[in-house]
This record gives sequence, structure tokens and C-alpha cells, in this order.
Amino acid sequence: MKKVAVIMGSDSDWPVVKGACAQLDEFGIPYEAHILSAHRTPAAAAQFAKNARKNGFGVLICAAGMAAHLAGTFAGNSTLPVVGIPMKGGAIDGLDALLATVQMPSGIPVATVAINGAKNAAVLAAQILAVSDEELAAKLDGAREKMAAQIAEKEAKLQAELEA
Repeated sequence: MKKVAVIMGSDSDWPVVKGACAQLDEFGIPYEAHILSAHRTPAAAAQFAKNARKNGFGVLICAAGMAAHLAGTFAGNSTLPVVGIPMKGGAIDGLDALLATVQMPSGIPVATVAINGAKNAAVLAAQILAVSDEELAAKLDGAREKMAAQIAEKEAKLQAELEA
């Protein structure tokens, strides 16, 4: 199975980003987590992205706030799928990060999840990898079935409370 790279622009992103790592663990997907900055370590970030395919990665997850150029930097230096996580914070509470992550030039796409959407970034990475991995696809199906069962249980509890 290909690995997922989980990249954050700063260690301050870790409290949110570790949710992506936990989700990858749940699916049994190998990953590496690193701190690389589009602005403070641009050469190292570009080098990592350029070598990611050769180093066994299949998807790159990039979390960054404010200027949020990390996902774009990775997408510009790799043809692997990039999933951007815009991080909450800064003067406009993550809207700047969301716009910087989602507004990519033609030909350099970044799939973007919600602000602080680390878990969904990991699920999307799993779905991308599952295109060619039936075992992983089955795990995703199981996760969806579990979510549906949880909602059905909550619905039954609500209805029981309403009838009481």
C-alpha cells in the first residue's frame, strides 16, 4: 500500500492534524508526518514533494493556516493528489487559509476539505488509495456502515424519547 504524507506548516497545526493521523491508523494506512513550510523551508518542501512518488507516497495531505501556500507548493512540485486542510486562525479565522487553499491555478489542483477538516482529509486520501486497493475499499464501506448504524441508533433513541 502506498503511504500518505501528512505535512503541516507549523507545529501549531499538530493538535488538529493528528486527527488525520488517527484516521489513517484506523484504516491501516501507513503515513509519515512532517513539518515543512512553503515560506520558511521552501527548498525542503519542494524537494519532499518532488521525491514523494519515488519515496512510496500515494497522496499528500497539507495543512496550513493564514497564507496557506503549503498545499499549492506541494501540488506545484508533484503530480500526486494533494489534499489541503485550511487551518482555523489568524485575523479572519481561517477564511484566508480556505481561499488560499481552494483557489489554485488551472492544471494544479488541490482537493480542499473544510477548515480544520483533518479527519475528512484522511478519509479522502483513503478513498483515493482505495481506487486500486479492494481491502481498503472494504474498510471504507465498513466505516460508512458503522456511521449509518450510529445514526439509526440515535434516531431510535430520539423517537423513544419523543414517545415517552
